[in-house]
Amino acid sequence: MTSRFKAFRIHSEGGRIAARFEPVTLDDLAPGEVVIRVSHSDINYKDALAATGAGKILRRYPLVGGIDLAGVVETSSDARYRPGAAVLVTGCGLSETHDGGYAQFARVPGDWVIPIPEGLDAFTAMALGTAGFTAALAIQRLEHNGQSPQQGPIVVTGASGGVGSIAVDMLAARGYRVVAVSGKAAAGEYLKELGAAEVLTRQDLELGSRPLENARFAGAIDSVGGEVLAWLTRSVDFWGNIASVGMAGSAELKTTVMPFILRGVNLLGINSSATRREWRLAVWKRIATDLRPRHLERIVTRTIAFDELPRAFPAYLEGAVTGRTVVRMA
Repeated sequence: MTSRFKAFRIHSEGGRIAARFEPVTLDDLAPGEVVIRVSHSDINYKDALAATGAGKILRRYPLVGGIDLAGVVETSSDARYRPGAAVLVTGCGLSETHDGGYAQFARVPGDWVIPIPEGLDAFTAMALGTAGFTAALAIQRLEHNGQSPQQGPIVVTGASGGVGSIAVDMLAARGYRVVAVSGKAAAGEYLKELGAAEVLTRQDLELGSRPLENARFAGAIDSVGGEVLAWLTRSVDFWGNIASVGMAGSAELKTTVMPFILRGVNLLGINSSATRREWRLAVWKRIATDLRPRHLERIVTRTIAFDELPRAFPAYLEGAVTGRTVVRMA
């Protein structure tokens, strides 16, 4: 295949980020054994940072943006994949060191490719995307570390974002009592529709400053970082687990060792991009079965055409996005 196709490519020009649609060929893309005809992608906060230059995401330029993609195999020199097979790729260096999913075709290493599990299709795979995979991986890690609904409530911060929304839905479906924390006061009804038993605004939180606060939660999934994550370490009960999935508020963490020693609290780092393949396969299997969100149609608040992509990024940087955005590439 030598014909040109459309890609949303990110350049560094004179020290400034410039992202635009342009025609490319497969020869312009990073190497890989599998060529995928991309039908759907999505938008994550990380994509908005990369495309606008608001965050240093790319390690080399130019690159096609988009950390997620789904579609069908066009050609493959890897015997595991046959033309026409429905597949997805999330993370794995897409739009960091390797050309990503914002193009009509992608070329990737075979080990990155995940067969779309039975019960999902390309649209639902990208309705979930890195956000859904991150939420599911966090729950997998929590439960591997002994978390269960019987221990008590789980708090989810940044709950109206993509990871948070899906985490609320997945946890509620698993029988957890979910306390959702969001910076958006208007998101309360939405979060209760997803299964939250209680919704707090960030302004409702009394973060305190003691080395240990009154234990309020059995565990947490946090995408905020900073003083909110520090408060969680002081507010989670004995043997509870905190999955740290993001740093939308701050990358800093100022706390003491007391929660970890005196209460046995566990802080679990969640890296959704550099996840071992066997873990990816297991987590996606759970996403299609016991962790499948019950309200995905409510979580996907926008479906846009490929041409609309650049106009969608600013709202992410302004914190004005609730739920998930799917991008139709056709």
